[in-house]
Amino acid sequence: MASPSIMQLSSLSRRSLSTRSPAQLLRSARPLRSSGLSQQSFQRTARRSYADAAPSSSPAPKPKKRFRFLRWTWRLTLLTGVGLTGVLAHSIYDLRQPPEQFHPDPEKKNLVVLGTGWGAVSLLKKLDTENYNVIVISPRNYFLFTPLLPSCTTGQVEHRSIMEPIRNITRHKKASVKFYEAEATKIDYENRKIFISDDSEIKGDISHTEVPFDMLVVGVGAENATFGIKGVKENSCFLKEVGDAQKIRKRIMDCVETAMFKDQSPEEVKRLLHMVVVGGGPTGVEFAGELQDFFNDDLKKWIPEIKDNFHVTLVEALPNVLPMFSKQLIDYTESTFKEELITIRAKTMVKNVTDKFIQAEVTKPDGSKEIETIPYGLLVWATGNAVRPLVRDLMNQLPAQKNSRRGLAVNEYLVVNGAENVWAVGDCAVTNYAPTAQVASQEGAFLARLFNTMAQTEEVEKELKHLSDLQSQAKGNEERNQILDEIRERQKQLRRTKQIGPFQYSHQGSLAYIGKERAVADISWLSGNIASGGTMTYLFWRSAYLSMCFSTRNRVLVTVDWIKAKLFGRDVSRE
Repeated sequence: MASPSIMQLSSLSRRSLSTRSPAQLLRSARPLRSSGLSQQSFQRTARRSYADAAPSSSPAPKPKKRFRFLRWTWRLTLLTGVGLTGVLAHSIYDLRQPPEQFHPDPEKKNLVVLGTGWGAVSLLKKLDTENYNVIVISPRNYFLFTPLLPSCTTGQVEHRSIMEPIRNITRHKKASVKFYEAEATKIDYENRKIFISDDSEIKGDISHTEVPFDMLVVGVGAENATFGIKGVKENSCFLKEVGDAQKIRKRIMDCVETAMFKDQSPEEVKRLLHMVVVGGGPTGVEFAGELQDFFNDDLKKWIPEIKDNFHVTLVEALPNVLPMFSKQLIDYTESTFKEELITIRAKTMVKNVTDKFIQAEVTKPDGSKEIETIPYGLLVWATGNAVRPLVRDLMNQLPAQKNSRRGLAVNEYLVVNGAENVWAVGDCAVTNYAPTAQVASQEGAFLARLFNTMAQTEEVEKELKHLSDLQSQAKGNEERNQILDEIRERQKQLRRTKQIGPFQYSHQGSLAYIGKERAVADISWLSGNIASGGTMTYLFWRSAYLSMCFSTRNRVLVTVDWIKAKLFGRDVSRE
């Protein structure tokens, strides 16, 4: 038999001898002596093979933990992005695929809702429409997210991005909701009727009719208050509706282009480029900030000739702006406006308005007063609310409303004083709270809970009456006891449903954009408030408003508008 070669032995050593000690290798060498391999040669070969194999028997070095945290962070980010994309896709699909609706029982009560503002839409969103025949009447067929309306005036956000069609809301309810795009001209409380008028340009055979109601919610809002000052209505731009924002946007560019007209006098150029905002509340402050941003970021780049004459002035009758905020935030806002070169004219009360200037009574530091003339190209009136004629007419029909001046006085359940089955929400209702969108939204949600509870209560009471009739006709004690047990259960359910308390407003805080990518926030937290201002607050302002948008559609559109404005700037075209 041929002797094994050194190469064969080396291969054997690597396979089977690497785990043996030198002594074990020597003992196992005896059977191989007959093969002609000397003991010394074998020992040398075995030692060499063992030495070569020894390092492989030691544990392999562990891989270094480099970038492990970054890998897991990337994976988590990727999974989060995929999850959010899935949620967004599902939300859009639900929005585009409304379910089948059924018509409620015509014998149920007619619940008529006037308006499509914050209070009315919040009510519709949470109302169980199966319990009533719901009818919505409003001259506009959409809900408007008013906090971002100042951004529409300069093109930061497009107006359709903050509009939600009312049929997108009503179409997703279980039971169908009727909507009439019409103006409510009169509420006949005694006969329980509402007279409505179709004011659209295209008229049908019937443009005036009436709608009966069993329950009525008035949420028509308020008009702009002019305080009886001459010339305000004729010469001012307001900021309550989409049309107002579009008018302001055109007027800004009209003033700029007219100022650039050939042979225009220097005095006229200064007047045309002087933008005056009356009202130091959140709306006026935010518009002034947006307008100055529009000038700094876009207008003076494309029309550099206006940079020395363009100026924004904020006029306020009170000693300071944003009176609902803390002193710290008021000072921060005023210092920011000073940096942006926005002039604040506090203690200045407008007395008269013409097409080219306003006359205002200015209170000086020594307490003396004088009349000053302030020329302007654009005048935006952003102060106060006034009662609508429809609401005023209803107040005149109710003796309990004779002392009310600012709107319909309501009780703790938002029931109109002196009326039955009539409720009021939003700016047309007089409560102990400021007329803000936040208050109106909570009032609408409260009424939805109240109406749902009332419907449940009526249903339980019907069942109790039916069980009572059955109990009186029971033939045996066992059947009678069984019915009595059911009556007790219904009574417990009735007590639970009747436990809804009066309306209580929960203030979540106040926000305002002040320009230069800064904002101020006065947020309620636990038992106190958090006051902050700056760039981080601006990011919070954006995220808060984005989350408050009514639908996924609005959030996506507003986000796209912000990105578009950041990349390409605001549009300086007139239309």
